[in-house]
Amino acid sequence: MTLVRATDIGKYFGGKDVFSHLTFRVEEGDRIGLVGPNGEGKSTLLRIIAGLEEPSAGQVERRQGLRVGFLPQDPPPLTGKTLWDLALEGVEHLRRLEATMNALAQRIAAGDEDALSEYSALHETFEHLGGYTYEARVRTVLNGLGFTPEQHRMPVEHLSGGQRTRALLARLLLESPDLLLLDEPTNHLDMQALEWLENWLSEYKGSFIVIAHDRYFLDHVANRIWELGFGRLETYRGNYTAYLRQREERFQARLKTWKAQQEYIQRTEEFIRRHIAGQRSKEARGRRTRLQRFLKEEAIERPREHRRIHVRLQPRYPSGELVYQTRDLLIGYDYPLVRVPDLTVRRGDRVAIVGPNGAGKTTLVRTLLGEIPPLRGTVRRGTGVRVGYISQLHRDLDPDATVLDILLQAAPRRSEEEARTLLGQFLFHGDEVFKPLRDLSGGQRTRVILALLSIRRPNTLILDEPTNHLDIPSQEILQEVLQHFEGTILFVSHDRYLIQALATHIWAIEGGTLYPLLGGWEAYVRWRQEGRERATTRKREKGEATREWERRREERRARKAREALRERLRDVEERIHRLEERLGELGEAIARAGEAQDVERVASLGREYEAVERRLQALWEEWEQLLELQETST
Repeated sequence: MTLVRATDIGKYFGGKDVFSHLTFRVEEGDRIGLVGPNGEGKSTLLRIIAGLEEPSAGQVERRQGLRVGFLPQDPPPLTGKTLWDLALEGVEHLRRLEATMNALAQRIAAGDEDALSEYSALHETFEHLGGYTYEARVRTVLNGLGFTPEQHRMPVEHLSGGQRTRALLARLLLESPDLLLLDEPTNHLDMQALEWLENWLSEYKGSFIVIAHDRYFLDHVANRIWELGFGRLETYRGNYTAYLRQREERFQARLKTWKAQQEYIQRTEEFIRRHIAGQRSKEARGRRTRLQRFLKEEAIERPREHRRIHVRLQPRYPSGELVYQTRDLLIGYDYPLVRVPDLTVRRGDRVAIVGPNGAGKTTLVRTLLGEIPPLRGTVRRGTGVRVGYISQLHRDLDPDATVLDILLQAAPRRSEEEARTLLGQFLFHGDEVFKPLRDLSGGQRTRVILALLSIRRPNTLILDEPTNHLDIPSQEILQEVLQHFEGTILFVSHDRYLIQALATHIWAIEGGTLYPLLGGWEAYVRWRQEGRERATTRKREKGEATREWERRREERRARKAREALRERLRDVEERIHRLEERLGELGEAIARAGEAQDVERVASLGREYEAVERRLQALWEEWEQLLELQETST
């Protein structure tokens, strides 16, 4: 049965079309994920479906008596009630039934026999609707969405914006409307609450449309995907992964049709040009008429796709086999936060660091970077490891600097034209390069970071929540770049889709202990389901086997390796270290000379800097050859 039917609807503001000519239906059982770049009108479309906003054109029909529940992205202020009172509004119909039954019970007690049959009928309905368990359901929903029992009696005006969103979501879920409309419900949920919501929606008996940037969430709750972009709505069957496949297939089929159409148009126009004034003039005029009719009635536009970057991050030099190694590590600040088992990160590993908020994930990252000293133990960084770091809030970048300034500061030897050409590869065109960082969207900031990394060309990436605040197209861009990166990646993330697509290892932080796992997100889920005790036993046995294997391998290498080769490798690494230190000294000297406006010294130091850089390049090439010889000899 159709719940909502929209015909040829459009919306414009100030003469600008947000979208136009949208025609769609929402049926019973539909579980729709609404996706598309930010600014395309997804929230506006949801409000129109809810009846909170009128379309500028077309019409929307709703089934008579349809109960619609709407969760806005930014909830209004709430006052005058507790969290528990607000949640109880979701079962108001049961509370009214309960009040009526209590009144009837009093009449029965007073001897009113006529009230007995009415009470019996209401009792059956009340029981069928779960009236005797509604308070338990309220507690289940509030707890599932991350509220503690102590918070249930908290006044709603004391809640944060994210808590208000969750409170309204709780009320909506308890109301169980025929059609749920949810605008970014996952924004303020931790992992446990997010998984609880997924399970709830998977069992929901009504229909829903949800705007979400969490691709894993959409994979698990949606059976249809709507994509809003370029002012049009495309509909797809299946979950998010199925949508990706269908979108590409649809685009390629349309592109093929458009190319064939262009070939037909060019052939026809060429025939008309050659014969319009000749003996075949009548045939040429006929073809021109048919071509005009075709262009008016049948021709399609070139299929459009959102701008994408096609740049791969290539490390300048590879790191050694060992990237990071920890021994007896304990991290924290004034108190222990996480106990870390002995870990080894090897070249090419992709490690996802997961755990609840406040567990110590960022502290671990900062310890690996050397920004925070460990409370106990050691962190060893391997030879030739060059780290590119993306912090969660991009605090290492000047918010007032423009996109162009940021790039020129990172690469002072590049001309403005070269910098703008590079930025063009990352979709910054025209005056966009003069925008300050503070005015950029999350996706634009990520592209700035990627441009910086393409200049610095590190061989190891450390990323702290890289997909936070990104729309789905920006997430897809970042994921594609990271999947093609040939170095090592360590990343903190709650993005389960990214983790599953990227991670070869999981470091799970729970209860003040880090547990290393092999595999991606699904492996982590299995580990949790199997239980902490069994997982710990399996980890210990695997760790012992791995250490024994590594010990034997090192013994074989030690027996077979030639001492002269090892000595030469150590000598080259030492010379590399000295030259890198010299480069750092020269860079600081150049900066000081520049501040003093000593042009001659800047030029002299610059020539020395280039000479040292050439020697360093030659040593790196020799180092790679020696390393390859050492590996083949073992």
